[in-house]
Amino acid sequence: MNLHEYQAKQVFSAYGIPVPAGKVAASAEEAIAAAEGLGGEVWVVKAQVHAGGRGKAGGVKLARDTQSVGNAAAAMLGSRLVTKQTGAEGLPIERVYVEQGSKIEREIYLSMTLNRELGQIALVGSAAGGMDIEEVAATEPEKITTVNIHPAAGLQPYQCRRMGFALGLSGAQIGEFQKIAMALYKLYLEKDASLVEVNPLIVTAEGSLVALDAKINIDANAIYRQERLALMRDESQEDPMELKASQHDLNYVSLDGDIACMVNGAGLAMATMDLIKLHGGSPANFLDVGGGATAERVTVAFNLILSNPRVKAILVNIFGGIVRCDLIAEGVITAVRNVGVKVPVVVRLEGTNADKAREMLASSGLQVIAAADLTDAAQKVVSAAR
Repeated sequence: MNLHEYQAKQVFSAYGIPVPAGKVAASAEEAIAAAEGLGGEVWVVKAQVHAGGRGKAGGVKLARDTQSVGNAAAAMLGSRLVTKQTGAEGLPIERVYVEQGSKIEREIYLSMTLNRELGQIALVGSAAGGMDIEEVAATEPEKITTVNIHPAAGLQPYQCRRMGFALGLSGAQIGEFQKIAMALYKLYLEKDASLVEVNPLIVTAEGSLVALDAKINIDANAIYRQERLALMRDESQEDPMELKASQHDLNYVSLDGDIACMVNGAGLAMATMDLIKLHGGSPANFLDVGGGATAERVTVAFNLILSNPRVKAILVNIFGGIVRCDLIAEGVITAVRNVGVKVPVVVRLEGTNADKAREMLASSGLQVIAAADLTDAAQKVVSAAR
């Protein structure tokens, strides 16, 4: 689950991480009132969407008077912001964040995430912070410093100093940076985060460190432990199909292809999509119905994947270990009849009661294409989609 910038900065403030003063607004009038309440001579109006790259996409505007603040907010609110991370459809802007302007001496990138290779939290930083950090990572990776944190010891002061020096900080800034890094680490652990990012962490004209931006992603598997953060969820920023899937405990991710996949098990789902690509097709989704799939959940899954107008064929690939294949076959038959499937359906079932399941499909009278194995299934569904 992602938080908006204004929400993340509320969390930052609670952990003592310095952020500029700011207020959220849902209308141009509220934005003007926010600027007047904050005071100052320069304000920044920021679109609140769950995506990076807002600045380059026109989602961050500088304003030197309150009327300009209102104009910027009015132009953003009610529109959709398209960035490299949103896709062509963009994300709706329902709120803006009005923030006091900051005098920036230089920009630093700082984040905390999981190093999956080591199974350790990693503190990642770069002196080349700002909007182009992705390009830095791709073309000049030597400019990025990573410090891995052993779970038994936690983040140590010497690691903070090492990172601080690597970022070009000195003097009192090292102490400030250590407090910020320690606070981020505490936040990461206590809030069950999967990513905490500050881009940029600025050095002000006075030499102080301030988190000019804030991004927090919460591990979806731990959100039940974060009741207050769960209330901050903004469903308008989520893919409607992924949202519907989550309501039925289905793991679904939208993709750009035209072959829908319904599989049980994440690993098998990835292998299925790989084989579709190998044989010249393009997956429309990742869909894991889970080990406890039932006929009802299969019906829901069919409804879900068929709501995508791009889908030209469906591949059902089930390995019956925990779940019985005949139950999946029952769900497929029910769904095809009730939902009114108008595209080819290729089914590969293997495992518990697989023979019975194949008999059920064969005697159903439905136009379901049986596959002998996974390769056969991939080839048939790609051919059917064409």
